[in-house]
Amino acid sequence: MKKNFINKYCFEIKKKFKKNILELHEPFFKKNEIDQLKKAISTKIVSTHGNITEKFEKKLSNFTKTKYVIATNSGTSAIHVALISLGLNNSDEVLVPNLNYIASANAILYLGGIPNFIDTNERSPSIDLEKLKDYLSKNTKKINGDCINIRTKRKIHSIIITHIFGHIEDIDKLKNLTKNFNLKLIEDASEALGSFYKKKHAGSFGDVGIISFNGNKIITTGGGGALITNSLKLAKKIKNLTTICRKKNTIEYDYSGLGYNYRMPSINAAIGIAQLKNLNFFLKTKKNIFNKYKEISKKFTEFDLIVEPKNCKSNYWLQGIILKKNSLKYRNQIIKFMNKNGIKSRPVWKLMHKIQYLKKFKHGDLSNSIRLEKKIINLPSGIGLIYDK
Repeated sequence: MKKNFINKYCFEIKKKFKKNILELHEPFFKKNEIDQLKKAISTKIVSTHGNITEKFEKKLSNFTKTKYVIATNSGTSAIHVALISLGLNNSDEVLVPNLNYIASANAILYLGGIPNFIDTNERSPSIDLEKLKDYLSKNTKKINGDCINIRTKRKIHSIIITHIFGHIEDIDKLKNLTKNFNLKLIEDASEALGSFYKKKHAGSFGDVGIISFNGNKIITTGGGGALITNSLKLAKKIKNLTTICRKKNTIEYDYSGLGYNYRMPSINAAIGIAQLKNLNFFLKTKKNIFNKYKEISKKFTEFDLIVEPKNCKSNYWLQGIILKKNSLKYRNQIIKFMNKNGIKSRPVWKLMHKIQYLKKFKHGDLSNSIRLEKKIINLPSGIGLIYDK
């Protein structure tokens, strides 16, 4: 490893942010979170029933400009319910990025579905749309309106696209592709609250979108997620599923079908309401953090800084670099050195096709994601880099 490069880079980062320890991404709280929690506790509305969760949903709807929002207890449960509401059947295939967080693949398996891993493009963590189009054109045919995988004889039901690190790329082109092959489109916008493509919010292009409010996201509810959609039919189905399908307007505990206890508790929603008030401030700060890294990066040729794609206004949730050298050992040496020197960094997720229980699923050419995994490093990105708590 070129120690002069990484030594100098660490020095420049610490000089720019003026901190000895730079955490990867801690939540940032102001006084209004405590006020909202006290209000929820004083009214004893802390569980899944009550108007606080509904108030949070309405505010999210207003911000994302989507008609319907259903808040859940996690982003993973939101993906699970999205697949159920869109009719995923046992042994149906779902196209999912190979360079991705594990939640999407897990949710597919919960329902007996088959994850079908797709590759990234050469220059960024976004999927390779040309490669995907070529794969679908050569390996599928329409039978009774369904997209059938010629090799496996299974229906390809949908695609889950992930807006990695908050960046949205070519979503219009992807939407046209899913329409041509009759695929459902789920947007995993877990990392992309506050990101826009052509002034339209992440998660609002497909049939349904997913947002996460985990502790490391741009705003947090402690734990939680949400589904966003413009379809009344889907919204009704999702709301029913996340509230255990309990029948209304009856004194009996009766149910219309199998449901899930996935509703976001009001006490979590109370934190979310307070955090939403700070979202524009967070977005402005995130761009400021990116600009500082951009200024530093001009001094180095060993990597490229990950930037928002064309037509995208990113929330810059996590900053990242792509090393020029293609080596896991080299990447890991740099991460270890940075962490040892107080700059908390991480690699990108381990590729899906390399996870032990996912290895058995067939996949095509994944060469781009295999290269990128060896080169991506996420850098400290939290609001606390600039503002003290």
